[in-house]
Amino acid sequence: MTILDTLKKRILVGDGAMGTLLYAEGLDTCPEHYNLTHPDKVEAIHRLYVEAGADVIQTNTYGANFEKLKAYGLEHRVKEIHQSAVAIAKRAAGPDTFVVGTVGGFRGIKKLELSLSAILYHTSFQIDTLVQEGVDAILFETYYDVEELLAVVEYARSFKIPIIAQLTAQDTCFLKDGTVIQDALIRLEATGADIIGLNCHHGPHHMNQTYKHLALPEHAFLSCYPNASLLDIEDNMLKYSDNAVYFSQVTRELVREGVRLIGGCCGTTPSHIRRIKDAVADLKPATSKNVIPFQRGAQSVIQKKEPSLKELVEQRPTIIVELDTPKHLDKGQFFRGIEALEKAQVDAVTLADNSLACVRMCNIAAASMIKHHYNIRPLVHIACRDKNIIGLQSSLMGLAALGISDVLAVTGDPSKVGNFPGATSVFDVNSLGLAEIIRQFNRGIGADGSSLRKHTTFTVAGAFNANVSKLHASVQRLRKKQEAGVDYFITQPIYDKNKIREIYNSARQLDTSIFIGIMPITSYKNALFLHNEVPGIKLPEELIEAFRIVKDDRDKTQKLSLEICQELIDETLKYFNGIYLVTPFLKYELTVELAEYAQRLTKKQGVVL
Repeated sequence: MTILDTLKKRILVGDGAMGTLLYAEGLDTCPEHYNLTHPDKVEAIHRLYVEAGADVIQTNTYGANFEKLKAYGLEHRVKEIHQSAVAIAKRAAGPDTFVVGTVGGFRGIKKLELSLSAILYHTSFQIDTLVQEGVDAILFETYYDVEELLAVVEYARSFKIPIIAQLTAQDTCFLKDGTVIQDALIRLEATGADIIGLNCHHGPHHMNQTYKHLALPEHAFLSCYPNASLLDIEDNMLKYSDNAVYFSQVTRELVREGVRLIGGCCGTTPSHIRRIKDAVADLKPATSKNVIPFQRGAQSVIQKKEPSLKELVEQRPTIIVELDTPKHLDKGQFFRGIEALEKAQVDAVTLADNSLACVRMCNIAAASMIKHHYNIRPLVHIACRDKNIIGLQSSLMGLAALGISDVLAVTGDPSKVGNFPGATSVFDVNSLGLAEIIRQFNRGIGADGSSLRKHTTFTVAGAFNANVSKLHASVQRLRKKQEAGVDYFITQPIYDKNKIREIYNSARQLDTSIFIGIMPITSYKNALFLHNEVPGIKLPEELIEAFRIVKDDRDKTQKLSLEICQELIDETLKYFNGIYLVTPFLKYELTVELAEYAQRLTKKQGVVL
């Protein structure tokens, strides 16, 4: 009798976590490697679950794909690990125990630079091996991305083997892209999944809240594998609650909501499975239920009161100036610079987010003061280095509440280049992932898929490193950023007029606006430092030589610097509307003079800023 035939008649109990028990025993590598190095330990855990009452056990193959195993130098042993995993599980399984081959999802919370076709290629190798080794079903679990799960289900259905497809949601009603969970399950059923449901992230309470909104499938069964609980910290260690009795009590409610296959995910143990088995012993599968209608919260738009920088630069020449917040608490010079830029009528001041990983005054706080006390627009940089996915969203919500809608999404320089090289770099997402989160905010959806109740109106700038030998590859990176939600681009400082023309010829295919970065050089030593030590900046050799010649004359050095920048502005305005002036060392007098030069030039050309 197949697993599907059995589910027609009764509730089946799955197993619990494998990794949780292996780590408790001192796991020193990835859990899947134990299939080869410690098969006896893996088999012993399988037996514990079978003895506890599990009707269905999973192969120890959740993370056994090429990409994940590559981190351990095990990518060449993918097939061997799967073959061993099936053999171990079959030895442990009783005569009435089903063995399902587990395949984990690739796309999680962090941005993954791997195409869907590449994911399908690696996953197909796993599926092929598991089917060849004779598993009773394929279990796809912990899939955050419904498109990825649909693709692998579509592939697996050709094997005529039962398919279990389980999504993972951070919110009780939505996937991380805002898709309603019920809608996603309907699509999975239509694609050919035989058992559909959720696993991981949530404990039994929140899972039960979700299933109250889920209708019984017409041609599939519902499954559910909750975590033991929310994570807690004890003695600096992450742990789950020892709550097997409570878990089993909620299990009865989940069965009433239509779940027919129920097991445990992270933190669950044989004790949980034993309690679940006892809890469902007298329960019959639900054939009907009252579904609580899903209601998305009403959303309104955070009103935009002025045109975005993207809209401005599409209409006319636009000047933005970067002015770094101070590295100390004396903000006098910084705000004197803001006043000077306001008087010069630049279009926006851009505020870096601890650039070069050096500690500076919070740019959001500075942006708030600028917006409320000066007639100049702040463009706020958001770096992924210093904030996890929670902090990034908190910053976005704060900016929206302040009425600041112009942002620059950057990955951020690594911490080791700054003044605290031992600090931790976060990088939950890179700039592409951040742009995608902002795009969801503009739809009124958080990164976990939940409703924000209002739509934000962010316009997103992206960084463009044009100082590379192969500009084509850098331009292709811009295309990916556009697809992620970036609206326009800002380059690193450029010091070569030929590079400006090259950028125009290479990037015009993108149909986007570009601000060309221009930064005055303050000395010969500054020129050498920029050229040799600052990522993304390169100077022509003849320019460095010109500064060497006047290195002992401060006035000639400044005159040379301004002349070079003016020539770059001349060249920029032949091809682009956007000028991005970077202020060196808070010497705002230099960028004010250049901004005024650009304004005079455009007025001569009959263009009014």
